[in-house]
Amino acid sequence: MRVLLTGGNGQVGRELLAQTPTDITCVAPSSTELDITRMDQVRAWVKRVSPQLIINAAAYTAVDLAQSEPERAWAINHQGVVNLAAAAKEAGARLFQLSTDYVFDGNAKAAYVETAPCQPLNVYGASKLAGETALQTAMEHSLILRTSWVFSCHGNNFVKTMLRLGQQRAELGVVADQYGSPTSAADIATVLWQLAVQPQTKGVFHYSGAPRCSWYQFATQIFSEAHTLGLLQRVPQLTPLTSAEYPTAASRPANSALDCSLLRQRFGITQPDWRHALRLVLAQLRAMPRQ
Repeated sequence: MRVLLTGGNGQVGRELLAQTPTDITCVAPSSTELDITRMDQVRAWVKRVSPQLIINAAAYTAVDLAQSEPERAWAINHQGVVNLAAAAKEAGARLFQLSTDYVFDGNAKAAYVETAPCQPLNVYGASKLAGETALQTAMEHSLILRTSWVFSCHGNNFVKTMLRLGQQRAELGVVADQYGSPTSAADIATVLWQLAVQPQTKGVFHYSGAPRCSWYQFATQIFSEAHTLGLLQRVPQLTPLTSAEYPTAASRPANSALDCSLLRQRFGITQPDWRHALRLVLAQLRAMPRQ
């Protein structure tokens, strides 16, 4: 199988490349080589690769910055998907699209199922939802995988931010009234390759780590594990904050936990324990050269 991967330098993209099965050829042009907001470039790369599958891991993910750069966020998260869907349809290729828990408003008490009403609170979530809608309108045979709170040893993410702050400060305040599910980029990549070899895979699915936690609980676990591994000399004192006490440019859902039972029912794919994945990522960070 030939696969065209966009966003190969991102968190999930790097893991997809690292885990590419031996019987799959995965071509991953850089963002400078392939700008998904440019239809001419998209068509040219699809013609060059002739993929059976396109995996779109490219996205504008700076949640707060998107509030002041809405045009850029919409260009990548919406128009980019429009372009990829059109090119995939012309080539007879399937398209896998990564999406986000931030398409929901967070008012639900239970975890969100795939069919729950979407009502994003910020530009990032709205642009990602528009990409979903565009793909579903353009292509019947497509897959949307919503995930949440992605972390890895690459790029910018909450785990690496907490490590940096934990090394710099003795005390930290972390939001404790927003709940969701941390998810390892490596686990997402594993699932995407599992779904890629299923020829009839289509629809919207949720996939995230378990159990549900708050940012404060996530940070607590990060510091505990990092201290055990020697990444931190001391565990900073944590103070739980409300969202009102830590205002951000973009509003975030109070509960964005995803119900992943549909993926389990259809394909036997279960939610991984993010705490195990966190240990693996921290161990990787410890082994990486200090910069």
